[in-house]
Amino acid sequence: MIDGFAKEYLHGDLRWIRESLAWKLDGLSEYDIRRPLTSTGTSLLGLVKHSAAWEARYFGEVFGRPFPEPLFNILVHILTGTNRPAGHADILREQLDGAVGTDAQSSALAEYGAAYWENHCAKIEQAARAADPASA
Repeated sequence: MIDGFAKEYLHGDLRWIRESLAWKLDGLSEYDIRRPLTSTGTSLLGLVKHSAAWEARYFGEVFGRPFPEPLFNILVHILTGTNRPAGHADILREQLDGAVGTDAQSSALAEYGAAYWENHCAKIEQAARAADPASA
């Protein structure tokens, strides 16, 4: 069975990643929140709804009846399941307005500055072109 420290640690991580996922919608228009941003129709709101639905279903099933797995496995499953859509949301939000990070205060763009990231992307682009004989 899970001890109190591990349980609180996992709950803290889950709360943090939920907040990060919800932050990806802050400040965007209703259209940008809902519009499909990939060829398969992925949207920021769709990622949040997906996470919320699976959490509600999984936690509801697990805690509404006896379950053979210990609580540590349940929290890990939900934590990893929430992290994946949060990562997708990182990419979609960056495509919309360049916002990155887990919240408004922790933006990697602000921490390093736009010039750093432009230089970083240019180096990656240069390496990609150098690795592709067709682009030479």
